[in-house]
Amino acid sequence: MAIGVGILGFAHGHVNSYCSRWRDEPEMGVRVPAGWDHDPERLAQAAEQFGLDAVADAGELLAREDIEAVVIAAETARHAELVEKAAAAGKAIILQKPMALTMPEADRIVAAVNEAGVPFTMAWQMRVDPQNLQIKELLESGTLGRWFMVRRRHGLSMCLNDAFADSWHVDPVQNRDIWADDAAHPIDFIHWLLGVPEAVTAEIRTLHNPRMPMDNGIAIYHYPDGPLVEVCCSFTTRAAENTVEIIAENGTLVQNYGDAPSAATPRPEGACGLKWFLADRGEWVYSDIASPDSQGARIAGLAAPLAEFLHGRRPAPATAEEGRISLRMVLACYISTREGRRVRLDDPAIDDV
Repeated sequence: MAIGVGILGFAHGHVNSYCSRWRDEPEMGVRVPAGWDHDPERLAQAAEQFGLDAVADAGELLAREDIEAVVIAAETARHAELVEKAAAAGKAIILQKPMALTMPEADRIVAAVNEAGVPFTMAWQMRVDPQNLQIKELLESGTLGRWFMVRRRHGLSMCLNDAFADSWHVDPVQNRDIWADDAAHPIDFIHWLLGVPEAVTAEIRTLHNPRMPMDNGIAIYHYPDGPLVEVCCSFTTRAAENTVEIIAENGTLVQNYGDAPSAATPRPEGACGLKWFLADRGEWVYSDIASPDSQGARIAGLAAPLAEFLHGRRPAPATAEEGRISLRMVLACYISTREGRRVRLDDPAIDDV
């Protein structure tokens, strides 16, 4: 039987990809009967596109018996309040990134989910991407031996678009800035891949348009026993290729075409997106997992795992507590940038960012 999912806010465009796939692939067992948004125009557009009921009040949507779960894709500043309402109504919750603006808001989300005991997951597509899963399998299998360095390069071109300065994504009241918004992806990827780091040293700068702050940054995460981990993000990227590089005892792993600029950039015909060199064999091993030709395909790829989660056939891709930790990893970068120091993840200053 199909699960009824309501949408609480269409601000975050990723939700449109889920709705499209759930509509076009009914075998996933998810239907979207209704949606709410505080923006009437955005709500009307979604209602027309997906054939759903446009509900004027979030409480009215949560009271419907045909709604068993919700996707919260409203502006980040609204996340905590909407999670609290959805959890109190007993609905399963899928929450878009970033989790919240601040740690106190994230704490409210974790408390609401735990108190109500409702199913909850963050919507992180990098945790379910097939190539990323293969990278994690290689780490856990020991195929490459000890990992010494991990680098994730991630980016967008959005901050080169002057019109993006009027977007809620770079409004400090609704979403802080582009680092908090999108560097959250590779930072959560590092959390998922390697666990919780001890500390971070970061430098985030505004280099292009002051109306879109924090458009370029580098964060180095410290793990006591290694590896040394770098997250390098530029949201002024026209083109790219490499997205992951891992230096290890028995070789090197390279992933290309793993984010928006690299997926959209022309590539050689038949180019392999993921490969690793094994020193004991003296050769490259090529993954048979194809690289999508657009970032949109990667985003839409989360729809099926989310459906499986809602049906209870797989665990949450990312729990509320994991979302809280990833947010802490993001916010620690601001302290490091501001004060020019390495910041431990247990530093109480992060709670005041």
